[in-house]
Amino acid sequence: MTYIELLCRLIETPRYSREETVAADIVETYMKEHGLQVQRHGNNLWSIHPSNVGPTILLNAHIDTVHPVSAWTRDPHKATIEGDYLYGLGSNDDGASLVSLLETFILCTKRTLPYTIILLLSAEEEVSGKGGVESVLPILPPIDMAIIGEPTGMQPAIAEKGLMVVDVTAHGRAGHAARNEGINAIDLAIEDIKTIHSLPNTLNSSPLLGPVKMTTTIIHAGTQHNVIPDECTFTVDIRSNELYDNETLFNLISSSIKGTAKARSFRLSSSYIDKSNPIVQKLINMGKKPFGSPTLSDQALMRFPSLKIGPGDSSRSHTADEFIRLSEIEDAIATYQSIILD
Repeated sequence: MTYIELLCRLIETPRYSREETVAADIVETYMKEHGLQVQRHGNNLWSIHPSNVGPTILLNAHIDTVHPVSAWTRDPHKATIEGDYLYGLGSNDDGASLVSLLETFILCTKRTLPYTIILLLSAEEEVSGKGGVESVLPILPPIDMAIIGEPTGMQPAIAEKGLMVVDVTAHGRAGHAARNEGINAIDLAIEDIKTIHSLPNTLNSSPLLGPVKMTTTIIHAGTQHNVIPDECTFTVDIRSNELYDNETLFNLISSSIKGTAKARSFRLSSSYIDKSNPIVQKLINMGKKPFGSPTLSDQALMRFPSLKIGPGDSSRSHTADEFIRLSEIEDAIATYQSIILD
């Protein structure tokens, strides 16, 4: 089986987050057939380069996909090749990066290297699940840096926005809507929402990632039309830049509003790798242009330097009639080899 045939098999195997077992079985078999020593934890697969010396570089891509949207005009689980185009769910995100990094790693095992490479093909990335990369990192040897395969047009994303979801409750006092009584929790929530939306204006903007973004996306209040609501809850989606950690932003929100705030998690941090990093410099010398990515990946769960680079285009991810160009995969493999072997 070739790596393109493997990608076609994966497209035709539903591998939604937390449902990757069959797909992981297919990838594990492929890895073993190509002489790799494979370790597995849940639906996460990894292999360590035989050299196993010096600094350690992690190569990572994810196995899982989102569910298909309703607008598909093709069967999302039928791999269709038309000229240079391969259509199918997960072809762009993240199948192309997976097979490109896997093929690169197989080629690397035929060479003696002065450093260690670990290939990790992980699960649950699309839901930032705790059964994914986060469950494997404590098992792996210490890692010096990572290359994350995600569709970036093979340009290096050296910074990535983080994510924090905060739920806020405004507390009022119930009363009859026909009389001048009670304290409307909706009014209090509106004041807090305005305050939160103004907070990014007080923060520093990143040259790569721009400003911190705080967006109210959900709001609930009231039980019936004639009762002043004594409680209003709303949810804020916060996209952090690398200048602020999630805890700092949460504390800023909590101290600025009248309601009660609760963060669902602090674990999805913004990431950044300095341009002076040797691999970043190598990519720049290859004519690549570093940029900041607004989309989340498993980088958010890594506490060591990392960059994101892979075949395809992020704008195709999670869309109908997703595709990858076969030439993009070939270019990715050549580029990954240049980064690692040259």
